[in-house]
Amino acid sequence: MKNKFIYGTMGIGGEWDNTPISKDDRKIAFKALDAALSIGIKTLDFADIYNLGKSEKVFGEYLLERELDRKNLCIQSKVGIDLWSNKTNCQYNFSYDYIIKQVKKSVENLKTNYLDILLLHRMDLLINPEELKSAIDYLFNEGLIKDIGVSNMSYSQIMFLEKFIGRKIKVNQLEMSLYKNDFLESSILINTNDSSKVNFPHGTIEYCILNNIELQAYGPLAQGLYIKEMNTIKDSKEVLNTKKLLRELAYVKNTTVESIMLSWLMKPYSNIRPVIGSGNEDHIKNTSYANEVNLTREEWYDLYIAARGKDLP
Repeated sequence: MKNKFIYGTMGIGGEWDNTPISKDDRKIAFKALDAALSIGIKTLDFADIYNLGKSEKVFGEYLLERELDRKNLCIQSKVGIDLWSNKTNCQYNFSYDYIIKQVKKSVENLKTNYLDILLLHRMDLLINPEELKSAIDYLFNEGLIKDIGVSNMSYSQIMFLEKFIGRKIKVNQLEMSLYKNDFLESSILINTNDSSKVNFPHGTIEYCILNNIELQAYGPLAQGLYIKEMNTIKDSKEVLNTKKLLRELAYVKNTTVESIMLSWLMKPYSNIRPVIGSGNEDHIKNTSYANEVNLTREEWYDLYIAARGKDLP
């Protein structure tokens, strides 16, 4: 059975600055990557901007030192968020020269010859569709990428891109978790007064499933929100109730809070792949039991209702 988990590398490689990768950064990264591979993870998620390229670079060092067989891994990276062209603010950039330059840099940093999947990170508001198509065609023709996907995009944006680049979008990576649950709210709040309050694009999940577009969830553990100790002062009522229920279920099922959260996330539509972004080897290993957890319908809905803080409509 294919391992559904993806290891997200934003937490390795040091800080978001231009300081070199330190020995400690390298040690932490190697331990995290060892932990991810030890639980059967084969897909690794990068972005050219993660720690200003150092996440890719430290993995490149790891790949060579561990003498891993590249063919056994699925390596994906993202481009399109431009932190370099404007010294004051970031911008989004799908221009021909920028896309090609960043992909080549990622491939070099990762010490590989190609990306299995290239994700366009966020929509460029100044997109030139013909120019983007030319860049994507070049990357495919040169063997630098095998597939194309997106991140943080709605179904209409996917349709728009597919129309102009003439290729199938294979992946959509979005923030989804027990806490960031508006991907579910967009479905259940249709024809209610709260429908307009949902920030998630209606129909995107269903469109991706109907069109065999893999859904990847970043932030699946909500940045550790529910894993941290109970704090009656700082935590909201909803967070406290959810923490309590997660711990009760983890105790009853003899597993970890992380595994309960991931099992909950993977249950709807059976099509969501969590991107585990921790740099902590113990947290990474604690996720491995999620495939063994079987939440009942009642348990799943109890968690959802606890997290949303009110009954279903």
